[in-house]
Amino acid sequence: MQIADFFEELWAPSFGTPVGSVRDFLSPVPYEDAKKITEYLLAGHEIFSVMGSSEDVLGSGETVLGGDSILSDGEWLWRGDLWFYVWTHHVKLPDQFLARIRENDYFMPAEDEPQLVEIAKYVQARL
Repeated sequence: MQIADFFEELWAPSFGTPVGSVRDFLSPVPYEDAKKITEYLLAGHEIFSVMGSSEDVLGSGETVLGGDSILSDGEWLWRGDLWFYVWTHHVKLPDQFLARIRENDYFMPAEDEPQLVEIAKYVQARL
């Protein structure tokens, strides 16, 4: 299981060693296809749903509804607020994840229930 936004500010230590701070992954310019990327992120299959909002860890003062939720495309995990960081702060995604999004032509793969159940078990064991 790979975590697309495995930043120290966003994930609990029980998930492993993060790639660093989200601040280390900021870009001065957005992706040319940022709108399609954020739509893909928002279309993820819900693994763990959290009501409420999460505050922007980069200090904009904005909050994101469902930001602490966890989504998946069957191979990657990400938080419900990743779209916000990509759209607002131009956070860079892992190259392999970005390639997957683009190879899927920005469409979320169909739900594979047994696979998503296994992913949910993985997440539950770490929460």
